[in-house]
Amino acid sequence: MRSKKFLRAEQVALYWDTPGLIAGVDEAGRGPLAGPVVAAAVILDERNPISGLADSKVLTAKRREKLFDEIRAKALCCSIAQASVEEIDRINILQATLLAMRRAVEGLRLKPSLVLVDGNRLPVLAMRAEAIVKGDSKVQAISAASILAKVTRDRWCAELDAQYPQYGFAGHKGYGTAEHLLALYTHGVCPQHRKTFGPVAKVLAYA
Repeated sequence: MRSKKFLRAEQVALYWDTPGLIAGVDEAGRGPLAGPVVAAAVILDERNPISGLADSKVLTAKRREKLFDEIRAKALCCSIAQASVEEIDRINILQATLLAMRRAVEGLRLKPSLVLVDGNRLPVLAMRAEAIVKGDSKVQAISAASILAKVTRDRWCAELDAQYPQYGFAGHKGYGTAEHLLALYTHGVCPQHRKTFGPVAKVLAYA
């Protein structure tokens, strides 16, 4: 049987090991040829669970939209941020992604004690952080962040499509599909294209 002294020591250790608030972070839009990269940070409420959270890429658009509203309503707090096309072209897509992630974390109303980031690279943060490969399918807070980031960027693409309908942004979401490349070669580069990305740079070089 454990002594009272041992039990007290164990309880103190458990108290100090309590992690506090945990934020999940993910991004959307690293690969496309146009538009900002969007990042989200989410601190979920364990007392108010959300069912069906998963990597945004495996969910239908309709399901993502529903979960987007539920996450915004039930999470303790969440933050969505971005890095612009100009920033992507100036500092490169990796650094711009990390910048958007840092902005998302800094935008949280509550300060987490631990930040879990999808992938294998970490932004510079003021608190402890861990990178988790395929975290969007392993950690619910990261799944929630991936949904917020994906829906936000898809909505941005729909708005861009209304402004530049000739490119078909609502369909390909800025990715380098055959349809997008044909539109790019036919109509040239629009202000929201990433000028340092290969296919866009190629069109600009021959313009």
